[in-house]
Amino acid sequence: MGLAELVNDWLPLPDVAERLGLQVTKVHRLIDDGTLLAMRVGRPPVRSIPADFITEDGPVDSLRGTISVLRDAGFGDDEALRWLFTPDESLPGRPIDALRTGRKTEIRRRAQALAW
Repeated sequence: MGLAELVNDWLPLPDVAERLGLQVTKVHRLIDDGTLLAMRVGRPPVRSIPADFITEDGPVDSLRGTISVLRDAGFGDDEALRWLFTPDESLPGRPIDALRTGRKTEIRRRAQALAW
């Protein structure tokens, strides 16, 4: 399964900016600083982020640190997205779902173990 299909719902950057009450340039900064991950999806390909990265209060709080751990483990952005959205029977569910429910310690521990 391709990454674009693995993620249920994608938001183009202008939609992210609207939901967060920010200018699109600030959303680009959130991507640049590792708070969010983006990829080009759709036809024509449009830079988008997974809708699950956004809550009513803004980006998922623990996402930035988890992205940092995954990058330190040698993951590229596409690989990190795939890991975050791939169901894991031992959780159960997907790592992004666990992050959204506040289980960042467990998820970061698992992400750190990937580097070994």
